[in-house]
Amino acid sequence: MKMSGIPFATVDWADVPPTRHAGTTGEALWRTRNFADIRVRMVEYSPGYEADHWCEKGHVLLVLAGELETELADGRKFMLKPGQSYQVADGAEPHRSRTAIGAKLFIVD
Repeated sequence: MKMSGIPFATVDWADVPPTRHAGTTGEALWRTRNFADIRVRMVEYSPGYEADHWCEKGHVLLVLAGELETELADGRKFMLKPGQSYQVADGAEPHRSRTAIGAKLFIVD
């Protein structure tokens, strides 16, 4: 990832209006900022959230609170807790997420 053309700035995520995204169950609230070709998000999954699709977008994801289970299309599953992260390239490994108790994430893609 090459980051260019982005001046220094701070973000108060509480001031970024959320957008709602329904899952198969539950919902995700995204607070999104775009900087050139880079999308940065603070995402909150409700308890019982399950993604409604397999994602093939690359991400760097950090769990801030709660628990996140990420399943890969090959059947592997990973449980992430606060302070844990994953990274995956565009088109590398389709993945989808779910959470029983809810989760708050910081995602760069």
